[in-house]
Amino acid sequence: MNREEFFSFREDFFTRLRQSGMSEHTQLAYRHDMEQLSDLIKDLPEENITRNTFVYALKRLSAQGLHPRSMARKLSVWRRYVADLIEKGCLNDNPLAGLKAPKAPSRLPKAVDAEKLNRIFDAPEEADNVYTRRDAAVFELLYGSGLRVAEAVALDLHHIDWEEGLVHVSGKGGKERVVPLGRQSVAALQAYLPLRVALAGENALFTNRFGTRITDRRLRQCLNDWTLRHGADRHLSPHMLRHSFAGHVLQSSRNIRAVQELLGHSRLSTTQIYTKLDFDHLAQVYDEAHPRAKKKADK
Repeated sequence: MNREEFFSFREDFFTRLRQSGMSEHTQLAYRHDMEQLSDLIKDLPEENITRNTFVYALKRLSAQGLHPRSMARKLSVWRRYVADLIEKGCLNDNPLAGLKAPKAPSRLPKAVDAEKLNRIFDAPEEADNVYTRRDAAVFELLYGSGLRVAEAVALDLHHIDWEEGLVHVSGKGGKERVVPLGRQSVAALQAYLPLRVALAGENALFTNRFGTRITDRRLRQCLNDWTLRHGADRHLSPHMLRHSFAGHVLQSSRNIRAVQELLGHSRLSTTQIYTKLDFDHLAQVYDEAHPRAKKKADK
């Protein structure tokens, strides 16, 4: 398949991504990665798309100093596009088979100290209106229940179980889970809902000024504004609130399986990175529990 044919299926691909329920933010990222691939290989003398095409693209990204993690994400997008072409019968062989991006160095999740977060959440609000109450409710959910921003955006009114104090979440890949609502989240939601603006028939829990479902991009902007108003000394992203939730619950409970369920991780290895946030405790557990460590301590 030549270059022109390869990229001619892009719009059809993006349409299916949108129909699958993928968030707008992720769709834009996919589109950018496909456009970047087209730009990276435009000077290649070889017209046909082969394994060398993608090797060349990765080498150019590496020469530009792109982080291996970002390269791996782009490669994942390209894989999905190629898999889509194969599924449709437009491509017979997979030119990406066995191709791997450079391995990314291990990186600890960014978490914020619990006392610092409490001060930010408890800081007085400059104004009291539907938008400040909505933002407070969203951010309490992100930190109080460990939700992803896309999961919070997707919530409908009926997803809140007031009687049981639970929130029903639809996570990645349509995987559903039930997460407890914190006391502060319940209070923030109850303060917001009487003022909620919504068009007739709109079931979204969190809406914008037009009365329709708010976007995750808009919520990220709101979080930036909110942290500045509340005296934060650093930028806070929605995922930092989720990381902080995971780290703080793990440090208190020592139950990694429970944290895995709360976060909606399919693999325990994804959750295990949070154990690095609490290494001092793990070292103490080792010293107290392992027979050889005990013997050393006795001496």
